[in-house]
Amino acid sequence: MAWVYLNGRILPLEEACVPVTDRGFLFGDGVYEVIPAYGGRLFRWPHHLQRLQNSLDGIRLANPLSDAQWRDVLEELLVRNREEAGADNDQAIYLQVTRGSAPKRDHCFPREIRATVYALSQPIPPPDPAIARDGVAAVTLADNRWSRCDIKAVTLLPNVLLRQQAVDAGAAEAILIRDGNAIEGTSSNLFVVRDNRLCTPPKSDYMLPGITRDLVLELAADNGMACDETEIRAASLPQAEEIWITSSTREIVPVTRLDGRTIGTGEPGPWWRKMSELYRDYKTEVRAGRAH
Repeated sequence: MAWVYLNGRILPLEEACVPVTDRGFLFGDGVYEVIPAYGGRLFRWPHHLQRLQNSLDGIRLANPLSDAQWRDVLEELLVRNREEAGADNDQAIYLQVTRGSAPKRDHCFPREIRATVYALSQPIPPPDPAIARDGVAAVTLADNRWSRCDIKAVTLLPNVLLRQQAVDAGAAEAILIRDGNAIEGTSSNLFVVRDNRLCTPPKSDYMLPGITRDLVLELAADNGMACDETEIRAASLPQAEEIWITSSTREIVPVTRLDGRTIGTGEPGPWWRKMSELYRDYKTEVRAGRAH
């Protein structure tokens, strides 16, 4: 049985429901966060908590729970769903906060309503060995999203449509282009290796500040891998030695084909292999309680 948290209660998934007047349902008026947990331990918890707070601030919604309350709720979910997760107890938590349910549908913020808080955890599937062997394909598409992509908002229809366009083209992800610059994927951050340096676009309102992205930069700096936060011109992507996409649940994925062209040697490259090993070691430290 899968357990979820909803507005102060932990209950079976099939019993969880919210009113149809909830502003998350009517307007997409809410934010979300995705947090991996390895061996039952929350991954990069302070960073995820801060990003949640930043998103709530971005939509002018008060945080409904304290830091300690959030941790208690999510750790209880991990315990409740441990059997579903299996021996490794690796899970991904999805949490969502909407402005709540109001009696009248009105674009303006309603007064004196309680936010809706929902969270669930699900097993993280093991990595696909074919990705480490072959990499994935991606396409480039024009970024037609709004100008506050730094807010992790539940209004993801543009991302959904762009991702589906990539899937229809036989690709795993779309790399989004704005004003001639490669920004990020539909649900991932972007890295390229060029001139023996690891590069990723600098943070801005046009991209989500990825937790995995920041960890990759930390690991690179700590292990002598030259890295820069710099603009990546879309026209330069075909000449990249390596391209990666990163996210909390997909971790670090090598892109070996872009718009039908081979990237680098057409196989996951040495920079990706080194970073993947560093990332696996970090996860081992998390499971052992020596990192977070």
